Amino acid sequence: MNIGTAAKRSGVPAKTIRYYESVGLIQAAGRRENGYRDYGDQDVETLRFIHRARSLGFSVKEVADLLALWQDRNRASADVRRMAERHVAEVDARIEELRSLRGTLTRLIDQCHGDERPDCPILETLSTGRDCHSSRGSADGHS
Repeated sequence: MNIGTAAKRSGVPAKTIRYYESVGLIQAAGRRENGYRDYGDQDVETLRFIHRARSLGFSVKEVADLLALWQDRNRASADVRRMAERHVAEVDARIEELRSLRGTLTRLIDQCHGDERPDCPILETLSTGRDCHSSRGSADGHS
């Protein structure tokens, strides 16, 4: 099948398939006589696997590692579990960062009058890097 059909069947855009080939996440497809890429059912299944892993937030490097484990029938499930546990820890850290960011933004919004006056604590914080009305110190949580 050509790249358009593989894209449709896998849910991965053709441009992304080309990218995955360029970074070595998947092997470059064979070429037909007319120069078009030629994909098989196994390629589509691999692309679906990648698509699902990426939708869970795994990086391209992590997906490569997951693919290697998926293709290795002698793997230990403990290896896969460790990867997933590491990823959950990273997701938790990002959630905390986002909560902190949200808190800072909410405080700044609360401090902004939102009227015709020119003074604005949001712009002041962006300008100076300090949230002078917060007990936390700077807007990014660093004192």
